Amino acid sequence: MKKPIHKIPAAALGATLLCVAGTTMAQDDTELRMTIWSANEAHLGMFNEIADSFEATHPGVTITFESLPFASYTTTLTTQIAGGNAPDLAWILERTAADFVNSGALAPLNDAFNDAEGYEYDDVLQQPTELWRADGELYAFPFSTSPLAIFVNHDLVAEAGAKTPAELIAAGEWSWDNAIDIAAKVAAKDHEGIIVRDFNFQTWQNLAAIWRGWGASPWSADGKSCTFTDPGMVDAMSFIHTAIFDSGAMPGPGESADFFAGDAAMSITQISRASLLPKGDDAFEWDLVPLPAGPAGEYSVIGQAAIGAFQMGNNVDLAVEFLAHMTNPENSALMAQFFPPVRKSLLNAQTLAETNPLLNAEQISNVVVNGIMNGQVLPVHEGYAELQQLIRAELDSLWQPDADVEAVLGSVCDRISSML
Repeated sequence: MKKPIHKIPAAALGATLLCVAGTTMAQDDTELRMTIWSANEAHLGMFNEIADSFEATHPGVTITFESLPFASYTTTLTTQIAGGNAPDLAWILERTAADFVNSGALAPLNDAFNDAEGYEYDDVLQQPTELWRADGELYAFPFSTSPLAIFVNHDLVAEAGAKTPAELIAAGEWSWDNAIDIAAKVAAKDHEGIIVRDFNFQTWQNLAAIWRGWGASPWSADGKSCTFTDPGMVDAMSFIHTAIFDSGAMPGPGESADFFAGDAAMSITQISRASLLPKGDDAFEWDLVPLPAGPAGEYSVIGQAAIGAFQMGNNVDLAVEFLAHMTNPENSALMAQFFPPVRKSLLNAQTLAETNPLLNAEQISNVVVNGIMNGQVLPVHEGYAELQQLIRAELDSLWQPDADVEAVLGSVCDRISSML
């Protein structure tokens, strides 16, 4: 099996995509390099299997996967591009989709996918790919579309004497009010209630899994107006603030807890985290359920990662051809064991159960299939990296017991409106 290249991340660099589109870099015509943020051996084994099948029909072609640390992935990637060392293909996070798609750095894919034998482009769902399109042209393929959902520790819920989410769903009462009530009861028994995984009072966009239930968004649909001060967002953030500082249903700043270590009743995260569930003596009874309904009704939120081929290389056509191979029906089914697909032929309980043995048919149908079909993607905007940092800094004052929620959200809009 090929071994991934590991490199020390380059120093941070500002946005560079617009100024480097069209740059030519010297590169071996028969070598393709693809950057990813996973070093998982199972992932790498699968990717190398896909690469081997491509190389078998393309003598002399070598494909290498370069694993970069997730925390600095986008910074390292843009630094490589600015330095004339862009990879041929790369994973791209949904939060930077607008920057990459609108920069002109990525190769168009429609014609190549339509012409690829056996690709079945019409099998690819339109809604989950909209983020990666401009004027109808697809510029990156979302190989992983993972709905955010709630993992539940039934043992802790039972110890607290609370109804399980499954019982509330059956009764038509699965709402945020009831979810927080469960969490508060568990927290009163010296465990944590509900965790927004990877939030840590910094990655504020992960709170979309909650405030989308209030119909809230950080900015308008056209991205030109700050909407942190809209009533829905104020109500949602007030709800979160109360859950942290009044009921204790959510852990506060500086508190560390891991659902998968048995520390909490519930965790909001992506379904791919199921691989972290403990086994053996550490195992607990668990469930996976959709996000609760909010005041705005039922909703779904999805996170995505896509693969794009860069325009500035000498092997653009070959890179696009490999991308078509990697995302064809056969290889999409192979990747579905780790990454929820956007092919409608694969979005059914029977197919996904074969590649996701930890999940039952009900979980796959209610969480995975419905989530992908109906979900809204996490917040995205051009210049996202700078926006994310500015908003995080302004929200720091929100995470105090006596914070004025409406005033803090007003300061966020004051800070970012000129950028939108």
